[in-house]
Amino acid sequence: MHGTDIIARHLAIAPGADEVAALGGTFAEAGEETIAQVLSSAATYADTYLVPLNVAGDRKGCELRDGRVHTVPEHEAAWAAFVEDGWAALDAPVEMGGMGLPNALSVAVQELFDQACPAFGMMPVPQKSGSRLLQAFGDEETKGEWVTKLTTGEWGATICISEPDAGSDVARLRTRAEPDGIGDWRITGEKCWISFGDQQLTERIGHFVLARTGVGISLFLVPSWISGPEDRNPIVVRRLEEKLGLHLSPTCVMGFEGAKGYMLGVEGRGLQQLFTMIFNMRLATGVQGAGIAAAAYGCARGYAEERRQGGKGEQPVPIAEHADIQSMLLGMAARIETLRGLNFTVANLADLSRSAPDQADRDEAAALADWLLSIIKTEGGDAAFDLSSDAIQVLGGAGYTQEWPVEQCLRDARVLTIFEGTTGMQAQDLLFRRLLRNDGVSYKAFMARAREEAADTPELAGGLDNLERAVAALSDPDVSRRELEAAATPFLRLATLAAQGWIAARLAPLEGSDPVDRHLAAAGRYFLAGLEERMRHAAQRAMPGASNLEGFADLL
Repeated sequence: MHGTDIIARHLAIAPGADEVAALGGTFAEAGEETIAQVLSSAATYADTYLVPLNVAGDRKGCELRDGRVHTVPEHEAAWAAFVEDGWAALDAPVEMGGMGLPNALSVAVQELFDQACPAFGMMPVPQKSGSRLLQAFGDEETKGEWVTKLTTGEWGATICISEPDAGSDVARLRTRAEPDGIGDWRITGEKCWISFGDQQLTERIGHFVLARTGVGISLFLVPSWISGPEDRNPIVVRRLEEKLGLHLSPTCVMGFEGAKGYMLGVEGRGLQQLFTMIFNMRLATGVQGAGIAAAAYGCARGYAEERRQGGKGEQPVPIAEHADIQSMLLGMAARIETLRGLNFTVANLADLSRSAPDQADRDEAAALADWLLSIIKTEGGDAAFDLSSDAIQVLGGAGYTQEWPVEQCLRDARVLTIFEGTTGMQAQDLLFRRLLRNDGVSYKAFMARAREEAADTPELAGGLDNLERAVAALSDPDVSRRELEAAATPFLRLATLAAQGWIAARLAPLEGSDPVDRHLAAAGRYFLAGLEERMRHAAQRAMPGASNLEGFADLL
């Protein structure tokens, strides 16, 4: 399933689309004709290179040979075409070697690629994020050497945060950086869960590493080689993880054995600076989830039209005529289209937060993006896994076999709610940082937008009332920290329903003869049906009450 017409329609109607186009310059170049050409080319590239790569990568995986990671041979041709065609540089600023097109168009292309091969995107996303990080915090020499190479995909990048004994608990990391006496640093320690920590596809890799210095946790660029390919930095791949899915993407344990590194930004501010990368990578996770979900839906929809079973006549009927199958497919479409709408919204907000001419508009865009980021990251993972499971259900026993691709969708999707911050971490970020701090400006920015749509949508209006009641209860100063922690994940689920309801309310009125609009309207209406009741139930779960956890002590 490509769905390029549906994606193009989302690009036109997503919140913030008109404001981004009004920025002018290269943003204004992404008109209807350009978008159609880009999406068509992306679909052709995906069919030509990524569909066969997905099969080969899943079956063969990666291997560690003579200390270096090697992916499947099909990956080399796919990557060479990816770089040559300029896909990596689509939305990067012109001064960074990019085309300067809207972030939303890049998101659309990524989704098409992720439909075909979700593991492929695990490599270009850190490159894109790393180039922006260097643009923000690198010195002029480092930017001159690295930014364009990362932007175009000629060089690779990784993020090295987690450690075997620390994981997401960054405060406990033990990797250390010591001054080398000539102005640079030597990095020593071990990092894990490093996607594409090594590979044969790019000439050089820049590892963005968090390490301790004398004044706290700092951020370093640690290159795979120093003066040339033969002058390799002492960085070792300890092992490759054997994973449930995403087999094409090597997940490495990396050892830094006194490796030369260059400090980025301000010493002791490494984690705060790294969030420049993390924003892009969490958005990319939401997009990856939409891609996997769309692939699963496309397979299930096509199968349901062809598979014949049941019916009252002499001949069996396509199972798509059965109410149970129609309900599952409508539910799948509703989650995909509302997730897509949110993904494109956050992409637009990212552009506006950087480029809107008025500071107040930039601040509002940033606040709304901050509210939605944890939501799309988590819903991307949940939707990908849930809808892959639904697709298996539609296919029945066939879906449980490797003859059909939906079982791989399920395996590939499972990690999306884990990496780049687990669901629990996203929930606490939303509750503690976005709601309870800074006078709740992110929440207020969302409610202002959502209430506009709710004026004509009773289901959404009632749902938002439930969200407001939960917010009032959680904002009570007498609520304990433990009660808030117990409420965080249910509150994230509630906020997700509200955000998707906001998008659904924009889709439901799309009527007329256009089949794309009818599809989007059907998805929107199905999501809105019973939304107030679902949000009432979610709000009850989100109300503070650590008493729900009292039974934990009795578990065996």
